[in-house]
Amino acid sequence: MELEAIVAVYADWGIGAKGTQPVVLKADRRHFRDITGDAAVIVGRKTMEDFPGGKPLKGRHNIVVTRQNLEIEGAQVVHDTEEALAAAREQERCLVIGGASVYRQFFPYLDLVHVTKIELAPPSDSFFPDLDADPDWDCVEEGPRLEEDGVGYRFCTYRRRRA
Repeated sequence: MELEAIVAVYADWGIGAKGTQPVVLKADRRHFRDITGDAAVIVGRKTMEDFPGGKPLKGRHNIVVTRQNLEIEGAQVVHDTEEALAAAREQERCLVIGGASVYRQFFPYLDLVHVTKIELAPPSDSFFPDLDADPDWDCVEEGPRLEEDGVGYRFCTYRRRRA
């Protein structure tokens, strides 16, 4: 199984500030739903709490990474990277969906990243690695420039080069 991620980044590869996204595009939300569809998702507890109602995403197997010893209705709770990867291997398809610490934790295991590039740079305190500057990654698909409410963006797909 390939491990994927999906992320919206700003021009400086920022992904958010104070635990949330300063700029949200409706088209990106639709893209997120289309890509994650019926796949499993790996998400941090704090990021999940930022979802509507603070609940796991509907229609997906939610693997929630947390250090806390708790149960979350509608989710599989795991406490470390290995446990999450083992849970992901049981799924047909799995995407890492954030937040920043979860992206960092799983970055070495990622094969494919779906990136929405937003042509703004609001202040961010969390960043995704700049895949354009990383020689281990290739942009294998770059969509056309689109615009929503005067904000330019495009959907891109990156694949990790393997030795």
